[in-house]
Amino acid sequence: MAKKPRGTTNAPNTLNEPLRKEEGHLDWAHRHLRIGWWSLLVFLTLGIGLEAMHAFKVQWYLRVGDEETRRLMFTLAHAHGVLIGLVHLAFAASVYMLPDWKSTTRSFASSCLTSAGIFLPLGFLLGGIWVYGGDPGVGVWLAPVGALLLFVAVLTTAQAVGRNRLST
Repeated sequence: MAKKPRGTTNAPNTLNEPLRKEEGHLDWAHRHLRIGWWSLLVFLTLGIGLEAMHAFKVQWYLRVGDEETRRLMFTLAHAHGVLIGLVHLAFAASVYMLPDWKSTTRSFASSCLTSAGIFLPLGFLLGGIWVYGGDPGVGVWLAPVGALLLFVAVLTTAQAVGRNRLST
């Protein structure tokens, strides 16, 4: 007779019984911890680079005119990248604490969050590299796509928190 996975029971969960662990939920938590910390490193480094361009008076970045748009877009890329890095860390904690979260919706939320972490800051960054008459470049159109993906990821996660039992 095959052994049951550790921590599973045939009886419904009660406060005294361990929760059933959804297959691979710790792998998902680890994945988002990695993405979150590396995102923080990348976008905090971008922020340091922006400060350095201020300190060294880089004209491409500081000149009045189109460069105001450039500075705004780069600042938005930095801020949104850092924010999404923190959201990845919160998502990792949520995945860890919700072992019964259905794998299909967890995977969907994970994909949306990961894509948002690429599209949102990249849209602002590309919008600031090529500025046309005070308007951001066409790359900025990635930002609303990323914002929508972030919204869906947060909504899906919030629903999962409401539907699933927490585990410690």
